[in-house]
Amino acid sequence: MNAPRHADNAHRDGRSETPNERSDRNWNDILQELRVSLTGTQLIGGFLLAVAFQPRFAELDGYQLTLYLVLVALAGLATVVGLAPVTLHRALFRRQAKERVVRTGNLLLIANLIVVALLVVGVTSLVFDIALSRTAGFVALGVGTVVLIGIWIVVPRLHLADLDGGDGDDARGGGGRGGENANAERGADDDGPDAPSEREGVGTPS
Repeated sequence: MNAPRHADNAHRDGRSETPNERSDRNWNDILQELRVSLTGTQLIGGFLLAVAFQPRFAELDGYQLTLYLVLVALAGLATVVGLAPVTLHRALFRRQAKERVVRTGNLLLIANLIVVALLVVGVTSLVFDIALSRTAGFVALGVGTVVLIGIWIVVPRLHLADLDGGDGDDARGGGGRGGENANAERGADDDGPDAPSEREGVGTPS
């Protein structure tokens, strides 16, 4: 049963790898993305902690203080969620569950990005509110939200729509050699978790 599955993976994304090898590669990709996310979270968290020791901190009004505390909580939450895949990996170490770890790690990474997005726009709003005015803070919040949605959501969806359209063209083209090559080229960048294996928990110890 493993041989056809391996052959299907090679045909689909241009890589000759077993499901375990694919899970290992996906897990490494998740770790790299988490490193980038956690670095940004640490920078923002350090900035927020430094604000509390500035002379002007005592001058914050009720709204600014509330927003500040919410952002500190979000920074802490982002750190916890960002480290959750590591603790999950430790808990399931040598339990032959790498595929399960990859699926859960992917969900945790998405959750971490959502928290980081809220943190980024919130910090931007707070800085503009303190430095300029309440109106400037709200404007910064709105502009930051629009920019973030455009770059983090709209742009990826445009690429997905383009790829889906290309798949439809290949299907209508009759699946010739040219279509197969195009599928392989597009699939080479497909880093999503593989479909669940026939036997639950198949994976490689790490």
